[in-house]
Amino acid sequence: MKKIFKTAVFAICAMSLGACADLDIQSDGRISYEDIFSHYGRTVNYFNKCIGSVPQVGFTYDNTPLASYCDEAQDAGDHADGNISRWYKGYTSTSYNPLASGWGGDPWTYYFQAIRNCNTFLQYINDPAYATYEFRDDEKSGWIAQVRVARAFYYLQLIKRYGGVPLVKGPYGTDYDYSIDERASFGKCADFIISECREALKTPEPDGNFGFRWNINDSERGKLTRAFAYAVMSQTALYAASPLWSDGSFTWEKATEITKEALDQCLTHRFRLYDIKPAATAAQNAYEYYFFTRSDPSRSWDKETIFESTSVRTNVWKFAGTPITPGMEKAGAGPTQELVDAYETIDGQPVLNLEQPYKDEDHLIPNYNTRNTLYNPDKPYENRDPRFYASIYYNGSRRYLDDRADRVETFVGGNCGISDNVTDTRFTRTGYYMRKFNNYRSGIEIDGDGFMRLFRLAELYLNFAEAAYQAKDPDITVASKVGGSALSARGAVNAVRLRAGMPELARGMSKEEFGRRYRNERRIELAFEEHRFFDVRRWKILSETDAVVTGMQITRNASGNGYTYKRIKMMQRNTNSDKYLMYPIVQSEVDKMEGFTGTDWQNPGW
Repeated sequence: MKKIFKTAVFAICAMSLGACADLDIQSDGRISYEDIFSHYGRTVNYFNKCIGSVPQVGFTYDNTPLASYCDEAQDAGDHADGNISRWYKGYTSTSYNPLASGWGGDPWTYYFQAIRNCNTFLQYINDPAYATYEFRDDEKSGWIAQVRVARAFYYLQLIKRYGGVPLVKGPYGTDYDYSIDERASFGKCADFIISECREALKTPEPDGNFGFRWNINDSERGKLTRAFAYAVMSQTALYAASPLWSDGSFTWEKATEITKEALDQCLTHRFRLYDIKPAATAAQNAYEYYFFTRSDPSRSWDKETIFESTSVRTNVWKFAGTPITPGMEKAGAGPTQELVDAYETIDGQPVLNLEQPYKDEDHLIPNYNTRNTLYNPDKPYENRDPRFYASIYYNGSRRYLDDRADRVETFVGGNCGISDNVTDTRFTRTGYYMRKFNNYRSGIEIDGDGFMRLFRLAELYLNFAEAAYQAKDPDITVASKVGGSALSARGAVNAVRLRAGMPELARGMSKEEFGRRYRNERRIELAFEEHRFFDVRRWKILSETDAVVTGMQITRNASGNGYTYKRIKMMQRNTNSDKYLMYPIVQSEVDKMEGFTGTDWQNPGW
């Protein structure tokens, strides 16, 4: 952010998205902003650059998902030298952050560069000295609205990682005085994000194929819609009211109003939870099928997806594959026993006592829910939530859904069993393999695994449910201001549960009991989708969740009938102290800003 760029020039190939041939390059290889904004094609390229920094989430952290960096998964590379093992060992510092190996590299640098591009576009697109081309009014206003929303989204990505950051609303000139910069509060940043989305949403929605719209077609994948703006507002308000970030500017009542508005607007504009039942040889249920099929921007059949990664497949088969999968390279992110324990039985009863799930610090002695009559510790994978079968390969699960009879054997000595050799990354550490996003047909010859969704309707239901139960009572309905239906926190959670094939939560729960059920529901529904990592931080429960994760070692009985199940502790993690609630800011940036402002910008503990 602090690098000074000459206003009049811009490196051409950094600006253009594969359209360098369209530009009349000067002899020194640079092009002025006047040359960009006086030309339709170059302006489009610059606009695409502005919105094109939306990250490609997936297995983008050294071929593993963000789930491996929280209590959802233990990566099989935990003992191999690399970012994963260094994270687990607590080697993160102000000069080295394993999470900077993700999409775009260091988030501080990546997102501030993206914000700089947006600021530049917004300044020059309306400057008659530069933007001399006669743009269509609806197209130009649509560009401006999308760039505003993109900038808001980039700020959201920064604050959920670092807390409050400087609010830079225009491009820096060569004479800019950096001594006046300061880190804004989280609440002030959240206000700016939401106000930018609202400003964009004031843009009239045109009838044609230009502008800032609700509806786009398949060829416009990657464009930002009005639903995207509401999703940014929803997540921002929820985070701003959460324990880690709450500074008084966002109450739960305010978050309820914003999250309800976002949900209602999407429902009013034909968004629906995906519930199309697949063929038995395609997927086990709608939830499973949804995550490995490509989204449908026109919403002719997929009405749930708000925004999906545009180019990065998860490649579960390859980077979190079972050893019996042709072409797999490593077992990767193995779901933890803690995540497996979170899936209820089909009657809607939690397996463990959610108030105190384990009787010991190492999570080896489960505290079972005495009201659950379906769970059998000797047959732990029977009668579970359908989302369990859609998300996790366990001992005895079908590897294929066609006429092939292969089963996943995670018992010791089985075809997918835990290996005693910690350097062999082809076998799970936890006794489980990831199934979510995986098309069982995928392999070295066919890559049919899914793309991660950045935003989908189920998250908006859950965001509203969290804000509403905190502000009111789980059963109190909140009216709609945009023509939607009144809805309670319990009703929102039940909408998600019913789609999954699970019973509704009952009326009359206390706020505390409902809160435990809600957090468990969010954990299950959004598993592996880059939510849990941030949820345990904003709830300030990182010290409870991330010190210890466990797996299941299964031994087949000598008779060949039945198995013995033993919970095992994974390597001790050193990433659960309070300093890990936020990312460290790169020390070189901190040093520069301390030199300019006299203030230490570093986050606590780093």
